[in-house]
Amino acid sequence: MSRRYDSRTTIFSPEGRLYQVEYAMEAIGNAGSAIGILSKDGVVLVGEKKVTSKLLQTSTSTEKMYKIDDHVACAVAGIMSDANILINTARVQAQRYTFSYQEPMPVEQLVQSLCDTKQGYTQFGGLRPFGVSFLFAGWDKNYGFQLYMSDPSGNYGGWKAAAVGANNQAAQSMLKQDYKEDMSREEAVQLALKVLSKTMDSTSLTSEKLELAEVFLSSSGKVKYQVCTPDALSKMLIKYGVTQAPVES
Repeated sequence: MSRRYDSRTTIFSPEGRLYQVEYAMEAIGNAGSAIGILSKDGVVLVGEKKVTSKLLQTSTSTEKMYKIDDHVACAVAGIMSDANILINTARVQAQRYTFSYQEPMPVEQLVQSLCDTKQGYTQFGGLRPFGVSFLFAGWDKNYGFQLYMSDPSGNYGGWKAAAVGANNQAAQSMLKQDYKEDMSREEAVQLALKVLSKTMDSTSLTSEKLELAEVFLSSSGKVKYQVCTPDALSKMLIKYGVTQAPVES
């Protein structure tokens, strides 16, 4: 039945569904997963890097985490080339706001403006929806720390803990069980790594397969975005018992 209605993004099926947008969401279901957790003193983002070949040169820069402005960062799941376009759009929006009003852009306003762009690609003919989901982590003076999730349809929502990408249903149900209201940032990191280790397809977690980033307030009260180094991540995985320490020969 869907065959007649999935040729264009602008056609509703008789059940009221937009198949092309649903297919875009399906594409994200096959991408490397990302998890975001809101804690009382920051936001934690963890992403799974899909290592497709041993010959592939691992990039020195992050490929799942991106800084949008000093107070907002995001984790990405889906088609990376689509994500790059949207991230550049978001960065320009944030800078325009700062230039106009001399203060950082409120996090939700930034997320909403980006989702407006995404929505446009589901309503006009001849355009393909962006095959990418985002987890936005940020801080502003109005609402403090915030975590938002958005999908190809242009919908977004505020979350306490969220997962996108492969096995996101299993990850969401684990987060629902184990999330506590006033978690510290360290506990949030531990939970995110635990959930990812249980839901990832690969058998063992290593720092090459993961990226971890945090948004928090520094001691001086400034918002800080920090990406965890591979060495620190390896130590963390051993500390929380997610992977075994290498045996000394």
